[in-house]
This record gives sequence, structure tokens and C-alpha cells, in this order.
Amino acid sequence: MAAAKQSVGLGGRLKAFIDSPTGPKTTHFWGPVANWGFVIAGLTDTLTKPPESISRNMTGAMCIYSALFMRFAWAIQPRNYLLFACHLSNEVVQLNQMRRWASVQPWAESYGFAAKGAAAAVDPSK
Repeated sequence: MAAAKQSVGLGGRLKAFIDSPTGPKTTHFWGPVANWGFVIAGLTDTLTKPPESISRNMTGAMCIYSALFMRFAWAIQPRNYLLFACHLSNEVVQLNQMRRWASVQPWAESYGFAAKGAAAAVDPSK
């Protein structure tokens, strides 16, 4: 008897989620789902591309974009926690990309965060 009540409760909660203002029948759900592609792409770039190929301008734009949309996700009603989590994750990934870009710049060694071997690779005098 208790198992039957629990399964009805689970079905009721699932139906409530599907019909909610941030459920899968709305753009408040599918927009963040699509935006997880930015996070996956950033993680893939982190694992497969050298820091020299990172675009400072695009990474900066993605940082600003995610920061703005984190604020938007928090400000709207009902709050969109899925959108917030997506853009928070993207912000972390993009800031890591910016760190990787900065680590291969000629001035990075003087600040103590140059990547190993980066100064020799970027220094045109050698």
C-alpha cells in the first residue's frame, strides 16, 4: 500500500515539474539545456587545444555574457536555477580559459604564472 502511494506521489511530482513555469514545456527549461553546449565546448577546448590558440576577445565576451545571464537567471521570477547553474559553470570554464591564455603571454613570467616552457615558446628574441 505504501509503495502504491509513493509511486503516485512520484508521478504527481513529475507531472507538477512538467507543468511548472520552468518545466520542459517552456523556454525556461530548453534555453539552459541548449546553453550547456557552451560549457561542453569550453571543457573540450581545455582538454584538446593549446593555450596559444585561445581567443582573448571571445573568451572575454563569453565571460561577460555568462555573468549577465547569471544575473538575469537570478532576477526573473520564478528564479531559473538551471539557467543560473549553466552560466555559473560556463563562467568558471571561461575564466580558466582566460587563465590559460594569460599563462602563455610574454608578460606572464614577470607575474609568476607563466606556463612551463611558455616564455621560451613566445619570446621572439630566442
